[in-house]
Amino acid sequence: MKIASFNIENLYHRDKGLVQPKLNKCIADWVSELDSLMHRIQKNVNDMDRIRELTFLLGFEKTDPGPYGVLRKKQGELFLKPKGSSNEPKASQLTDWNGWVALQTVAVPHNAILNKARLIAGTDADVLVLQEVEDRASLMDFNHGLLREFDVEPYDQVLHLEGNDGHGRGMAIMAKNGYRLDTLKSHGLELTDGQEPIFEVDCQEYAIIAPEGQRVHILSTQFSLDKETRRKLQATKVADIYHRMKGSGKELVLVCGTLNDVSYSDCLSPILRETDLSDVTRNSQCKVQSDLGKGAGYFRLGAYRMGVNIRQKDYMLLSPELKAKLTSCGLDRKGMWPDGHSRWETYPGLKNRTHAASAHPLIWGGFKNI
Repeated sequence: MKIASFNIENLYHRDKGLVQPKLNKCIADWVSELDSLMHRIQKNVNDMDRIRELTFLLGFEKTDPGPYGVLRKKQGELFLKPKGSSNEPKASQLTDWNGWVALQTVAVPHNAILNKARLIAGTDADVLVLQEVEDRASLMDFNHGLLREFDVEPYDQVLHLEGNDGHGRGMAIMAKNGYRLDTLKSHGLELTDGQEPIFEVDCQEYAIIAPEGQRVHILSTQFSLDKETRRKLQATKVADIYHRMKGSGKELVLVCGTLNDVSYSDCLSPILRETDLSDVTRNSQCKVQSDLGKGAGYFRLGAYRMGVNIRQKDYMLLSPELKAKLTSCGLDRKGMWPDGHSRWETYPGLKNRTHAASAHPLIWGGFKNI
């Protein structure tokens, strides 16, 4: 059995907030001030003057004069107004509305999409766990369309669940070769003391049945990126879920996903130091290509290992029973763009950062007798 985990960073379209740099403090203050002024029911002359100033500073007058407009519906359908067409779309015959709609997503470059498929096809896992998938329609198209282009059979078991995130970062699991999904449980509804979801994205629990009838239990999750206290709470919750799973007799357990912190961080201590879970990337037989040149003998603080100097954010953790069945494992970063002075072997078509399959490596493990 071969299991892979990959934060794919969306398939075809990605939320602008995830790809565009954050606003600097000055612009953020302008946006906040404009929002507060626009919400006022009664606006005086000074308010209107200030609104005009703010809209100018924020570049509202820089509209796109192009004749095309694209609107993406839920099922991924696209509607295009052809150039020079006299038939303009209307909201309805009653309102006779003409206007523009700002899309919240941007298209993923085609080369990046191909590298995503190339990376997944190169691993060809029996069970593939994905983070940051926008919707099921995109996943099905990717599965049956692009994977075939790389001579890989598509997955016959495909499940996508949106979770708590409103930026298209759902989670998915795919299986083939006789492995099938038996149950799914989401922990996304579990709340903090302040009655907010513990997981801003989700923590999903899957049960996979192998052809011989054995069950493998998988926890896929994604932790907070910028809130350390929230990451510690999420790690504590995942450790609690894992202990309950072991207490109920579930032995073959795998925890994977983007934990957004390095292994020595106190935020991850509930998982990495207070459980018996083992990181496959620390295994001596973990296959990964080292950095080229001087980077091969360097060990960056927070990196996966010597010569693999990318900051660790993604993990695949195994229970002792599953670790005993581990025969091979690896970390594939051919689809990543090397940052700074780091260099490693990448796909031939990966010429710049926009062509990268993801900013995350793919992690996989092979297991015997499952």
